Amino acid sequence: QVRLVESGGGLVQPGGSLRLSCAASTNRFKINVMGWYRQPPGAQRELVAAIALGGSTNYADTVKGRFTISRDGAKNTVYLQMNSLKPEDTAVYYCMGGAQPLGAKEYNYWGQGTQVTVSS
Repeated sequence: QVRLVESGGGLVQPGGSLRLSCAASTNRFKINVMGWYRQPPGAQRELVAAIALGGSTNYADTVKGRFTISRDGAKNTVYLQMNSLKPEDTAVYYCMGGAQPLGAKEYNYWGQGTQVTVSS
């Protein structure tokens, strides 16, 4: 069973930045797609950004130009640099990964989630 462990959440003021990290518990094989979903209070989980081993990416329209996803394919580690944060970015952020391609509706592996709160 592959575990994903997130870190880097917290409280930040509007306009600030945070960097999330997620590491898989194994490097025995390369995870095809890794990325981030988020679940705002009272809302459904939604895709934030995803990245494939080849470097292709998907971003939610609401974060384009503000968030950047990157990964270390050899280490099965993915990062999310979040800039110009807004109160509406407040959510629990979940790391995900799997063999499925970009755009899949479900992925094999999920982290426990890390809280990001944007508030003054």
